[in-house]
Amino acid sequence: MRHPSSSGAMVRFVRHGATAANLLGLRCGGDLDLPLVAVGREQAVEAALGILQLDRPVRLIVTSDLRRTRETAEIIARVLGGAAIVVEPDFAERGLGEWNLRSVDGTQAWLEQGLTPPGGESNGTFAARVARAVRRILPGLPEWALFVGSKGVARVLGELSRHPGLELDNAALAEFDFASLTLATARRAS
Repeated sequence: MRHPSSSGAMVRFVRHGATAANLLGLRCGGDLDLPLVAVGREQAVEAALGILQLDRPVRLIVTSDLRRTRETAEIIARVLGGAAIVVEPDFAERGLGEWNLRSVDGTQAWLEQGLTPPGGESNGTFAARVARAVRRILPGLPEWALFVGSKGVARVLGELSRHPGLELDNAALAEFDFASLTLATARRAS
């Protein structure tokens, strides 16, 4: 049996750097494609410098097709010396429809109640989309891959790796162990 990290089961995650909406405390879903602001680009550099201090190199970065995550991934890859980048559209943040650019504080209760935003994506659909992407790409990941995504994606990854309730600030780093997910997937396949 291989060590979990050699089968791609250990994944680092960085939430994208700040956008203007993030700095204003506004919702920014996957159906709103905002770029990073200057402080967000600085945060991405700081995250990359932190990754350089860790004991294992990042060879591959997987990111969504949103500008804020791609830009963060590109900055990190440059600082790391050229890690390869793969775009996985299913890692995009949850579509928030009419809740986009509304205050986080004003919409938090709706999210906690499990409501679906008008014109947006249900939490169940979003979580299933991210989980499918993880199950699809996890077997081919090299040791210590890096995912760059949004806050909601980190929350779903936390649930998949049995660490629910994860809330990350912009450019924060987390690690996920998907060994139990890969074992469960292998059992279903056999």
